[in-house]
Amino acid sequence: MSALRIVVMGSGGVGGYFGARLARAGGAVTFVARGAHLDAIRRSGLRIRSAIEGEYAVKAEAVERLDGRPVADVALLCVKSFDTESALAALQPVVGPGTAVLSLQNGVDNVEKIDARLGPGHGLGGAAYVFAAIEAPGVIAHRFAGRIVFGELDGRLTPRCERLREALAQAGIPVELSTEIRRVLWEKYLFICAQAAVTALTRCPTGVVRAIPETWRLYRTVLEELAAVAAAAGVKLPADTVESLMKAAAALAPDTTSSLAHDLSQGRRLELEGLHGHAVRLAERLGVPAPTVLAVYAALKPHAEGSAQPQGAGGLGPARPRRADEASAVPTC
Repeated sequence: MSALRIVVMGSGGVGGYFGARLARAGGAVTFVARGAHLDAIRRSGLRIRSAIEGEYAVKAEAVERLDGRPVADVALLCVKSFDTESALAALQPVVGPGTAVLSLQNGVDNVEKIDARLGPGHGLGGAAYVFAAIEAPGVIAHRFAGRIVFGELDGRLTPRCERLREALAQAGIPVELSTEIRRVLWEKYLFICAQAAVTALTRCPTGVVRAIPETWRLYRTVLEELAAVAAAAGVKLPADTVESLMKAAAALAPDTTSSLAHDLSQGRRLELEGLHGHAVRLAERLGVPAPTVLAVYAALKPHAEGSAQPQGAGGLGPARPRRADEASAVPTC
């Protein structure tokens, strides 16, 4: 069987790391990037500096646009949720009838967006658990873990999923093909929303949050409200989901923050609408009270589009902190 033709849309920490693993194993991988990152990949390859695997570089095709490129078997969608629509438009030239688009993004509505834009049946749900980020143009720093859980939203075990699972496994990537990917996505969504909410609002890392009863209570309350929204939406989470996620949060390194908190401190655009904004709108539509999540959303909304200058918030220095939304500690069982 020939190698899958894979396009990585969003070649940052998540897409760059997993794409490099696939390319290193002989996969036909094309990275979509831009600017200095694209130039560096074209010039010297994509370099991975891993605390687990050591340092290596992979040579693979890197482009800014996909016009004129062959149809892809699989596309890994690894952009921020606010870039989903533009990324799907850019992906359109390589999408054929059988192209699978695996979302490895934050949020729980990405597959619906994929199918709405590209046509029914293209989207696959996925959750990536990895500490990785761009360290410099053409360089990805990989700190810990690197696991993917994915599947069809309707729970079917399809040939395309099995073929992708085999490709990921052959690349040495720990992978699970799930018949309950919607549940997996919601469990991660709860965790990310709570972690992002408390670390962004307090401008403090998780160790400080845990040490203060009121902020630790806020963490739990966000989880509880979102679990109620999930139940109303027909998502069957385990009864102990909130307790399980609180235990995961209790086990995080004290300096752990979140991508949203880090972006807030740097004056960057926030992934707010795909996280807390989606929860608020869904709660209102379903008639589920979620006052704490609404308060989080309202408090962060003025900063959603970013600012010209970093805020220099306390506890979030320029040296990139750990981000729990990339952590493998999130329970998926």
